[in-house]
Amino acid sequence: MSVFFTHWLTQNLLVLAGFALLAWTLWSVSHHERWRRAWLRFRADRTGLVALVVVCLYLLLGALEVVRLPAGKGGPQSVLDLFLSGITTEKTYSAPLATTLLSSAQPEPLKGRHLLGTDALGKDVLRETLKACKTALILGGLTAAIYIPLGTLFGILAGYFRRRVDDAIQYFYTTLASIPEILLLIAIIFVLGQSLTSMCIALGVTGWVGLCRLIRGETLRQTERPYVAAARSLGQSHWNIISRHLLPNVMHLVVINFVLGFSGIVLTEAVLSYLGVGTPVGTASWGNMIDGARSELSRDPLVWWNLVSAATALFGLVLALNLLGDALRRAFDPKQG
Repeated sequence: MSVFFTHWLTQNLLVLAGFALLAWTLWSVSHHERWRRAWLRFRADRTGLVALVVVCLYLLLGALEVVRLPAGKGGPQSVLDLFLSGITTEKTYSAPLATTLLSSAQPEPLKGRHLLGTDALGKDVLRETLKACKTALILGGLTAAIYIPLGTLFGILAGYFRRRVDDAIQYFYTTLASIPEILLLIAIIFVLGQSLTSMCIALGVTGWVGLCRLIRGETLRQTERPYVAAARSLGQSHWNIISRHLLPNVMHLVVINFVLGFSGIVLTEAVLSYLGVGTPVGTASWGNMIDGARSELSRDPLVWWNLVSAATALFGLVLALNLLGDALRRAFDPKQG
């Protein structure tokens, strides 16, 4: 019991710490004049606001599944499980809103009604689709915690110090980028073992290259601005110039890259799960649902609702993230709108 309580407390604290870090980051940069102007432009963008609401809804569902409650009669539960406690499990497939099992044998009555039907194990498809938001949240959060610090740090160092530092960093990420990404991902996952954490590490190790190039180019531009020359003439250290002047002026690129990269991470998980090297079997994820639906499409009668539910949820999140990223780009740089 004490082991479970420690794990439960640690997991919940990590979730709270993640949201607190996000809130603190947004609050700290909100004092910057550029961010205030961008927020005023973003508020006038209805498409961006709708996309933000949709993304926040996905994040809320993922957080409700991550936060675990102390073990009860049925074992440990998430907050989302508590809300969906009235949903029953059947013996096998049932169609959306059906009253009997989908079977060639004698039809059996269902224990309850299922809005999106059930899968081969009798699990409610709607429940599994909502629970898969947790996988997307963990993948996006942990992967971003790896590749954003790496890409931002290496990009600023390369653009600020230039010369040998720039040459070394460029050589490193050019070598890494020359390896086919999907093969490198599969190799890292095979070495570390197939798990959600291994996938986050693999995506983080391979995903910082694009951000590094972007930050390097912006840092090269910012170092030519008068405020950097003024800071140097006042005798400020390299660390102060990087942390107090350069970093706030490239953070908008980090935010936009994170939003757009989140959708790429979710899609990559779906592709890897389809290839059989993604999230472990039994983990609720849209990729696993799509992979499991391959054989269902050849059944008679056809079982389509598992694939449609996962694909629709995946499409909704990716579309909202891309619209949000475009809105943020327009807010920070109106000339690109």
